[in-house]
Parts: sequence; C-alpha cells; structure tokens
Amino acid sequence: MASLRCAKPASSAGLFVQLARRTLTSTATPVLDILAPRWSRQTARLEAAYSTTTHRAWCDKHAAATHTMTNSRARLLKNIGQRRAFSHLPARQATACVHNLQVDEDGKEMRLEITDRAGKRLSQIMQKDKNPDLALRIQVESGGCHGFQYLMSLVTLPPAEGSDGHVSAAVGEDDSIFEYAEGEEYTATSPTPGAPKIVLDQPSLDLLKGSKVDFTMELIGSQFKIADNPLATSSCGCGTSFDIKM
Repeated sequence: MASLRCAKPASSAGLFVQLARRTLTSTATPVLDILAPRWSRQTARLEAAYSTTTHRAWCDKHAAATHTMTNSRARLLKNIGQRRAFSHLPARQATACVHNLQVDEDGKEMRLEITDRAGKRLSQIMQKDKNPDLALRIQVESGGCHGFQYLMSLVTLPPAEGSDGHVSAAVGEDDSIFEYAEGEEYTATSPTPGAPKIVLDQPSLDLLKGSKVDFTMELIGSQFKIADNPLATSSCGCGTSFDIKM
C-alpha cells in the first residue's frame, strides 16, 4: 500500500520562521487593561463634577461654621462688655482703720490692707492663745541691708473703755489700728472685739501707706510680710529690709 505524503512538504526551518512571524506580529493585551477598567471621557467628566460638588459643599459648610463662630464671638464680647460695665464700682474693702485715721501731706488718707491670708492667720493665733485682744504691731526702723527694716511683734491691746469705743491710753497717741473683716465690706469705725488687728505708729504708717500685710508659707518658714509697698524701690531676699523713694 502506498504511503500518504504531502505533495510539497514544508521543511522544519520554514515552519519555525512562520511561527516566529506570527508571534512578532500578534499584539498581546496589556495586563493593566485586563485588571483595571479603561479610562473614558465620560468617567473623567463624572469625576470632575463630583469633585466640584464636593468642594462647593465643603465651602458652604465652612462658611456656615465661620458665620456661627462669628456670631458666638460677638455675643461673648457683648456679654463681656456688659459685665465690664460694672468695673467702675469701688472695690470691696475688707480692711478699715478703726482708730486714729491719719492723712499725709497731700491730704490723702493713709491706709493699709490686710490680706485674707494674714487676717485668717491672726484669727488662728488669737484662737490658739485664747486672746481676743491680740494684735500685730508693725514698726519701721532704720537699719538692715537696704536702709530700712520691718519689725513685727504680737501685742495685746487693752480693751476699749467706755461706750465711745476709743482705745485705752496704753496705745500711743500716734498709733493707728487697722481691722480686718472676712468676706464682707468693712465700714467699722471702732475696734471690734476678736477681730484681727494691726497697729502702726505714724512714722511707720507714713512709709507703709498703700501696702499690704500678707502671710506667706515658704521653705524657709512662715511669716507676716509687707507686700506691694508703693514707696519701696528695692528689698532684700528675706523681705524684712527695703529702700524707699526719696
């Protein structure tokens, strides 16, 4: 039986060349085109429209929030202004001169302020010693590292004699007595039994007018101190010596 054969059989080399041409001429589909959707003009327009709408919404929201904050700030400033309208009222006075109110060369009253801490501390000392007539005497003398120094001591004031409220003659003629009242405006004009008091003579008061008597608790100890003296130009670290304006 005769064998079946191709009339023009192709050689192996020819087949290889044909396959190579097909491989080179065929265009492979990019992987990204398969995995990711194709970008179109319609999609771009939708994206742009969405972005614009979102931006406008954000701007409107931001403007509304800014307007609300502005209104709130205006109301706050208005309330503050209404509250500040009462700032012209005189400050509460917790200290009063209850004996021998003196005036300086300009005719102004020479006063001294007792802070809450100093007043409460004096009250504690009176209760502890069971002495309602206890008072703090402050004197200013020359000396110290800055020219003047404070001298403080606890003294017992004699009780008031008679019904006129005047202090006994045991207190010096030029002594002034300042009294403290906790948590209220003080208008007393005569000594009150059991109230914290501070005694100063006229020369000392002349150098300490406008000052505050405070009580401080520090590492070096607790003590009464003079603070905010308008006449003092400098003071030492311990707070007992100072210099004044001449």
